[in-house]
Amino acid sequence: MGSPGRSALHDHLADQARYHSIDLILANCENSAAGFGITPRLADELFSLGIAAMTTGNHVWDKKEILDHFPKEPRLVRAMNYPSWPPEAAPGSGVYRGQSRTGVPFALMHAQGRVFMSNLDCPFRRMDEELAKLPESCKIRIVDFHAEATSEKQAFGWYLDGRVTAVIGTHTHVPTADERVFPGGTAFITDCGMTGPYASVIGVDREIAVKKFLNQMPVRYVPAKEDVRLCGVIIDASEETGRAISISRLELRVS
Repeated sequence: MGSPGRSALHDHLADQARYHSIDLILANCENSAAGFGITPRLADELFSLGIAAMTTGNHVWDKKEILDHFPKEPRLVRAMNYPSWPPEAAPGSGVYRGQSRTGVPFALMHAQGRVFMSNLDCPFRRMDEELAKLPESCKIRIVDFHAEATSEKQAFGWYLDGRVTAVIGTHTHVPTADERVFPGGTAFITDCGMTGPYASVIGVDREIAVKKFLNQMPVRYVPAKEDVRLCGVIIDASEETGRAISISRLELRVS
C-alpha cells in the first residue's frame, strides 16, 4: 500500500526470506502507486527485491501507463476473468508460469470476484478452463482470488480444494485469522492482509476516510504513514504432489 508498503518490502523482505528459507516470493501489487494501481517503474522496483511474479486487482488499470507494459512483462498478472472478446480488450494474462529459486515449476493464477464488484466473467468457470491448460508437471499452483465478499472467497477455496496448492484472498486489506489446509490439500486464507500502514482505514489516512463517511463529499485518498507492517502468508508445500502441508500468517511490525 503506497510508499510505506514498498519501503517495508525494501527493508525487510530479503531478511524474512532468508529467515524462513523461502523458495518463492509472490505478491499482490495493485495498491503500490500511492494506493491506486502500479506503474512500470514500480513494478520493476518490486521485482528487483526478489519477487518472482505479482498479481493485481480491481485497481490494476488506474495508472494508464501500465496498459502497454502488460504485454512486455508476463510476470505481472491481471484477473483472468475479464471478458475474452475482443481478445485485445484486456492486455496481459491471468496466468504466469515460472520456476522457483530452486527450479521448481509453478503457476500463479489470478481471478477477481463478482459479489459487490465489477461484473466480470464467472471466476469459477474461467478457473476451470485455465487449470485444464496447465501441464501435469506443474504441481505448485497458487491462486490469488481478489474479492470483496468473504463468502465468495471461501466458496472459491472449497471449489478448488485438491486442484491447486493454495487459494489466497486479497482486496480487503485486513488479515483474517482463518488460515487452514482444506482436506484435499489446498491452503486457504480469506485475506492475507496488506503490507502498509495500519494506523489507517485500510491503508488510507484515517482523518480523510472518516471525513468522507461523515459528509459524503469527494475526497482525494492518500496513504497513511504510521504503524507499518509487512503481512502475508508462508506456505509449505510438496513439490512432488503440489499439496500444501501448512500455511501460517506473517505479520511483522516495522515502524
